[in-house]
Amino acid sequence: MLDLPRKGLLGVMLSLSLVACNSDSDNDDNDQVEEGEGLELNIAHINDHHSQLEPFSDTGIQVDGEEVRVELGGFSRVTSLFHQAEEELPNLIKLHAGDAITGTLYYTFYQGEADADMMNTVCFDAFALGNHEFDNSDAGLKTFLDYLATDACQTPVLAANVKPALGTPLADTAVDDYIKPYTIKEVDGRKVGIIGIDIKGKTQNSSRPLETTVFEDEVTAAQVAIDELTEQGVDHIILLTHQGYENDQTMAAALSGVDVIIGGDSHSLLGDFTAIGYSASGPYPTKTTNLDGDTVCIGQAWEYAKAMGLMRINFDTSGRVDSCEGQAALVIGDSFKKDDGSGNFVAVNAAEQAELLAMIEAMPELQVAEQDADAEAVLATYKDRIDEKKAEVIGFANEAFCLVRVPGESTNRSAGVAGCEAANTLAKGSDAAQLVAEAFLDASLRADFALQNAGGVRIPVPARDITYNTAFTLLPFTNVLVELDITGQEVVQALEDAVSNHLDDGQSTGSQPYAAGLRWDLDMSQPEGTRFSNVEVKGAGGNWVAINPTQTYVMVTNDFIAEGRDGYTALGSVTDDGRSTNTFLLYTQSLVDYLLKTGMVSPPLRADYSHQQVIKANGSTLAD
Repeated sequence: MLDLPRKGLLGVMLSLSLVACNSDSDNDDNDQVEEGEGLELNIAHINDHHSQLEPFSDTGIQVDGEEVRVELGGFSRVTSLFHQAEEELPNLIKLHAGDAITGTLYYTFYQGEADADMMNTVCFDAFALGNHEFDNSDAGLKTFLDYLATDACQTPVLAANVKPALGTPLADTAVDDYIKPYTIKEVDGRKVGIIGIDIKGKTQNSSRPLETTVFEDEVTAAQVAIDELTEQGVDHIILLTHQGYENDQTMAAALSGVDVIIGGDSHSLLGDFTAIGYSASGPYPTKTTNLDGDTVCIGQAWEYAKAMGLMRINFDTSGRVDSCEGQAALVIGDSFKKDDGSGNFVAVNAAEQAELLAMIEAMPELQVAEQDADAEAVLATYKDRIDEKKAEVIGFANEAFCLVRVPGESTNRSAGVAGCEAANTLAKGSDAAQLVAEAFLDASLRADFALQNAGGVRIPVPARDITYNTAFTLLPFTNVLVELDITGQEVVQALEDAVSNHLDDGQSTGSQPYAAGLRWDLDMSQPEGTRFSNVEVKGAGGNWVAINPTQTYVMVTNDFIAEGRDGYTALGSVTDDGRSTNTFLLYTQSLVDYLLKTGMVSPPLRADYSHQQVIKANGSTLAD
C-alpha cells in the first residue's frame, strides 16, 4: 500500500494560518487576550452517524470524469481526521449534531455501547440530542448516555428545549442530570457558548419519548439560552441543532445573538460536489443573517460517518462574524477500483493508485484518511459477535433499489450506488421503500395493500447479495406489522396527512407515503386536501380500479404510523376506533422472510409503483 499523501486539513480550510494553541486553554498564560483582538475559531463536525461504524465498500464517485469505486466513510477514518484537525488547526471545537444511535446491528446488539465507545475515540466537545436518540424511549437514551459517560471525555449532552420530568430515567435527581441546555468552552481566552436544540414535533411524533418529557419550542428555547449566555459575558454563540437544514436557516433569521449553526437531521450534503457526480442541498457554509442583521454561518455534514465538516469563523473585535469559510468533505480510503472494460470493477495497479491520489489531493470535496488504529481496536471488540450473523445471504438484488424520501428532493440519498445516479429526480421515488411495502403485503394474510413511511427505510440496496445486515440496516427499528380496517376515504386522508406533515407543518420528510397494491398521482403544488388524485387499488386479478371511498379495506402497515405518528392522523383515528389488529410480526423479519422466499428480487413494474405522476411544489412535473 502506498503511503497516503497527507492532504493538510489546513489546505481544505483554505490555507488557514497555523497557530499553536488548543481548543481548550488550560494554561493561564493563554488566558490573557489583548483588548480589541478578534477571534479565529475552527469547528470540525459530523451528524447522523446512526450506528454506521463500518465503511461503505464499492461506492462510486467520479474522478476526472471517470467512475471510480472507493471505500467511503467508516468511523475510524472520521476519528483519524478529527485527530489530524487537532494537530493542525488552531482553536478547534469538535461537535456531533445528533442521531448517533439506531440504524445498524451495532445498535441492535449493543444498545449504544459501541457508538459511545467510538465517539469517545474522538472526544467531542459537545453532542446534541437527535430525535432517534429517543427511539427506545427515555430509558433507552439513558443506557446510551451512561455508556458515553464512562470514558474520561465526559462529552456534554445538549438540548436546551428538552426537559425530562423529575423521577424519570433522564432526571433521577434533577432535570439536567443527563441533558444540559448549553456548555461554555474557553477558546484562546474567550468564552464560546454551545447550545443544543432537538427538533420538537418530529421527536414527539416520530420517536418514543415519555409523554412527561417536555419539548419546548426550538426558537424560544434557543433565544432564552442565548440571553443567559450573553448575561454571563459569552460573546460567541454556536447552536448545535438537530432540526434540519431548512429549519436552521429559518431559526437563524428569528434569533438575536446567534453566530454559527452546526446542524443535523436532514442528512444534507452541503458544498459543491458536481465534480464527483454528487448533488448537494446548498453551499458550505451557508451564510445568512440573524434578527440583528449579523452574519450567521450554517454547516451540516451529510450522514453515516461518510463526511466531515470543517468550518473556520473569524470574529471581529465586537464578537460578530466577520467571515466564515470551509468544506464538508467525503471521507474515503486509498484503495480504488475501475471498470476493466467488461463491467467488472477491479483494483487499480500502484501507478494508477498514485495518479488517482495525486488528483484527489487537489479536490477539497474528497479527503483520503487512514483508519485510526485505536478506534479500529475498539470496533474490533464488537465486530466478532455481529459478523457471523450479518454476513449470511438471504437474497439477491437483481437491480439497485434506490433510496428516496420525497420524489424530486435536492440531495440524492443514493449517491454512489450504481443505477441510482438520478434517483431523486424521478417520479417513482424510492425503490427501497417500494420493496419494503411489497414485503409487508406478502407477510399479511388479509391485507389489500401495504403502506410504509419513507423515513423508516434507511439505506439504498445495491445490485448484489442481500444479507441479514442489509435487511436490519434497511429497517433498523423495532416496529411490528398491524392490519387496519380502513375505508377508502380514510386511506386518501392518510395520504394527504402524510404529505401535509412535511409540506405544510414543517415536519419530517420521512412521512412521505409509499405503498404496495395502492397507487396515486401527487401534485405537491396544490393545497392540502387536493394533492392526491387517481388513487387506485390493485385487485386480485391484477387490474387497477379506483378506490371506493365507502368500501372498507385492510391495510397492513407498521405500528408506528398506525398509532398516528409522523403526521398520519387518520391512521391514528382508525387505531383509536379499535379497527387495528397487531400481527406481532417484527417488520424487519417480514422483509427477511420475503427475501428468503423470493430469492432474487427486482424493482416492480413501473405501473405498480405507488407514485405515478408527480408534480413538485414549484409546479414542475418529474420525469418517469
